[in-house]
Amino acid sequence: MRPTDGSEGLLLTPRDVRELAAFAGIHPSKQRGQNFVVDPNTVRTIVERAGVQPGEAVLEVGPGLGSLTLGLLEAGADVAAIEIDRGLAELLPATLTARGVPQERWTLVHADALQVTELPRLPGQGAPDRLPTRLVANLPYNVATPILLTHLQRFESLRTALVMVQSEVVDRLAAGPGSRTYGAPSVKAAWYGSVQRAGQISRQVFWPVPNVDSALVEVTRHGSPMGTETERRGTFAVIDAAFAQRRKTLRAALATWAGSAPRAGQILEAAGIDPGRRGETLEIADYLAIARARADAGGSEESEEGRS
Repeated sequence: MRPTDGSEGLLLTPRDVRELAAFAGIHPSKQRGQNFVVDPNTVRTIVERAGVQPGEAVLEVGPGLGSLTLGLLEAGADVAAIEIDRGLAELLPATLTARGVPQERWTLVHADALQVTELPRLPGQGAPDRLPTRLVANLPYNVATPILLTHLQRFESLRTALVMVQSEVVDRLAAGPGSRTYGAPSVKAAWYGSVQRAGQISRQVFWPVPNVDSALVEVTRHGSPMGTETERRGTFAVIDAAFAQRRKTLRAALATWAGSAPRAGQILEAAGIDPGRRGETLEIADYLAIARARADAGGSEESEEGRS
């Protein structure tokens, strides 16, 4: 479907984006972190970096005016989109229809992505309906990390994620132990898969132009889960406690979580972790070992869903 004559094909040009917004009376919302991609070349770069293949079912959160949606469709993917903004959710179907995209190639849910508990399905073209296997999105900066982590936790059909977020958020998500930017989001993302920075995005490709830099982060899910859902909750509770007081030793930082500093020390030793270490030096496997040692000792703790 990609044009070969230099035309933009399905994709929206900067003029298209502004005309669509003006026609529908839509003004980008700072509160919802709305910055629309207006450069077709950037859209194609994102789609290619995501490795999208023809016939794949892709999830897009926050399609906005449809720039990335059309890029995914142009690459041959079918798109399930979740949009919280009512005006945008009403406009997108008209935009896709006007560009000749068949109805069976996309579905749209008007909802808060953080409240969605079942993924929208796409027609199976003679087979059962399909669940999306990739997440590709330009996420609102103010809720990017919760959306990414929540969707990886809830929807196991998502095997990969390539999302555009604030550059500093990418640094935190992709950071390794000992890094200045390593924190709770870094460790939690590593529970689900390998995480890496996948490219920088110019501010100038957005409307309106944001006052922060953007980048792509890619998550490739592990071949097998790190542990059970109960173990994940327990592990995330340890992570939250450790990074709430990241400059303290684990023995001190986990005192409240464990019930006392001496008990924290005992659990850490049972997990094979030096109680004098700090949380920022541990990998996800270390945190899982601590959670398991706590469970073996007869205690458990759950973390708040969506915390980062």
